[in-house]
Formats: sequence, C-alpha cells, structure tokens
Amino acid sequence: MIKVAITDDHPIVVDGLTNALSSGADILLSGVYSNAASLLKGIQQQPVDVLLLDLQLPDKNGSELVPILLQQYPSLHILILSGIEASPYIRDMMQRGCKGYLVKSRTNQAMLLEAIREVASGAIYLDASLKEDLLREMLVARRRSEKSRLRITLREKEVLGLILKEYNNPAIAEALCISLRTVETHRYNLMQKLEAKNTASLIRIATELGLHY
Repeated sequence: MIKVAITDDHPIVVDGLTNALSSGADILLSGVYSNAASLLKGIQQQPVDVLLLDLQLPDKNGSELVPILLQQYPSLHILILSGIEASPYIRDMMQRGCKGYLVKSRTNQAMLLEAIREVASGAIYLDASLKEDLLREMLVARRRSEKSRLRITLREKEVLGLILKEYNNPAIAEALCISLRTVETHRYNLMQKLEAKNTASLIRIATELGLHY
C-alpha cells in the first residue's frame, strides 16, 4: 500500500485529489495539510511514501520547503502538483530532489495515479510536454555553454551576420567582395561548427546562442 499525503491550501483542489485517490486500490490517503507547518508536524507523526505538494503555500514556498523535507525524511518521494508550468520552476524543483512534477490544469485522474505509483517505485515522473520543454532548455543551455569554445573566424562571423539577414550566397559574395566558392566554404564551416543541418537550423541555432553578428 502506498501511503500518500496532500499539501494544498485550496479546499476544492483537495476534494478533487481525495476523490481521485480513492479509486486507487493500492493507495492510502494518510494526511491532508493546508500549510508547511502542519505538514512538517503531521508527517512526523504519520510518515508517508509520497507527498503531493503544491509549490505556493501560505507560510512557505516549495523551494524553501523541499530541502527541509528531504533533509528530515530522505526517503520521502515528493511529487509536485502545481499551477505553475514555467520550465525554470520545474527544473529547480527536480534539481532540489523532487521525484515528479504535474501541472494541475493538465493532470487527470489516470495521470495522477500513474505518477504516484511511478515515484513511489523510485522512478522520475514528468508528463511528455514537460519533458520536451526541459530537454529543449537543456539543449539550448548546452549550446550556450559551448559558445565560448566555438572557433568562428572573423570572416565566418561576417558571413553568418549576412545569413541572419537572409542574404543568399551570391549576395553575400557581392557584399563581402569574395568569391561564391569562398562563401560556400564559410557557410559549410559554420554549419559544421554549429551542428546545423540546413540554413533554417543554422539561423535558429545562431539565434539561440545569441550570435547576432
């Protein structure tokens, strides 16, 4: 049996979660708390396996509360259930040790029960759209971190600047007074260095990296 506690200060949300959990034969609702203080006191007396936690409580926010909980209860599996769906919040909570993150407006009963069972087993749970957002952010961050290591020559910067202005190869050659073959070489080198498959992806990656030459 998976023992679950709910911490949320909205009675309507709590009622909905309580009803949803009642359909899980392997899930037992062990406690309901409306703030951080009552939660910290309650789970000391009534330990749980999974905590459904709202990020915005009257007395503490999630970033303050999660480290306290995990320091006192290292084996606690925290599943965030929040109205906030901004990637920085999600990434922050996962980095602080939460096992899953659900957005209230996109979570149905089946997803909630699945998430509880997943995190209780030790797995990480994020719905598909959140995973996609985080992976995209991680990719952009990786590319930005590699920006300083790029060996882009002055001429390549000039070519890239004109590509970003949507110049074609002949127009670039004319603007820089170089041969068309030289432009093609610079464009090829840029695509290799930025790992771009075509001009559209070259422009997108350069923009993400802030390469506005």
